[in-house]
Amino acid sequence: MEWSDRIHWTKTQRERLVELGGDEVLDEWFCSTRERDKTFYLREKELASRGRRRLDTFRESVRRPAVCRLTEKLVDVLTGVGFVQVTTPTILSRQMLARMTIDDRHALFSQVFWLDKNRCLRPMLAPNLYDVSKSLMRLWSGPIRIFEVGSCFRKESQGSTHLNEFTMLNLVEWGLDPEERLAHLRDFAKLVMEAAGLPDFRLEREESVVYGDTMDVTWQGIEAASGAMGPHVLDDAWGIDSTWVGWGFGLERLAMMKEGARHVKPYSRSLAYLDGVRLNLS
Repeated sequence: MEWSDRIHWTKTQRERLVELGGDEVLDEWFCSTRERDKTFYLREKELASRGRRRLDTFRESVRRPAVCRLTEKLVDVLTGVGFVQVTTPTILSRQMLARMTIDDRHALFSQVFWLDKNRCLRPMLAPNLYDVSKSLMRLWSGPIRIFEVGSCFRKESQGSTHLNEFTMLNLVEWGLDPEERLAHLRDFAKLVMEAAGLPDFRLEREESVVYGDTMDVTWQGIEAASGAMGPHVLDDAWGIDSTWVGWGFGLERLAMMKEGARHVKPYSRSLAYLDGVRLNLS
């Protein structure tokens, strides 16, 4: 049989294998439908058994999902180097979003989940962190380091690494020496990625529709974070004139990368998955 005559999984079979975390078998090819269907039965059975074992281990010893474990680790690491954790509202006003230049003419506007004409679910943490930072700069001397871990919502294009609801870690340092900005940006990326168990990352220059010239953290070609430095034109809307560096990390993506998976959905907030394991195993 010629290689071109070989067949692949059906769409339904492939979707089921993805659900069960069978990324390692997705590239298998077969000489006949009989061979394929027999192999699918065996693979599904093996993957379901593996899922049950993982759930048993989770119940007996792990007990907290990967994103929760990662969050706890990152909070400890960041507070250990002088960052202060803040928590801010999930609902944003239209005015706050507009101060980030996101109005009805902006490319991100159509991706926002609007509750009514004046309120939305936050697509990013930055507007709130700007507001908190402005208050703290009146009360504390610099440099000031703060961070937040929280849910964000965006009508992302559906794909293996995108979610409509996701968890962001945003960190920012204000008032540092201008000559130290790039070094601190790199140091904070290293701090977070090593804490996440992903030390072999890359830093790449990128262009953002909000911040302009930015730097991305990538791991095996997948974006894990986006960072920027200031003073920045966006600072003017808050009346801030300070040097700063900041990063925004997607925690579900970090969990996916750490687990060696190709798909982020199993590590999201879900009714169908628990710590990466599909619950309909029978």
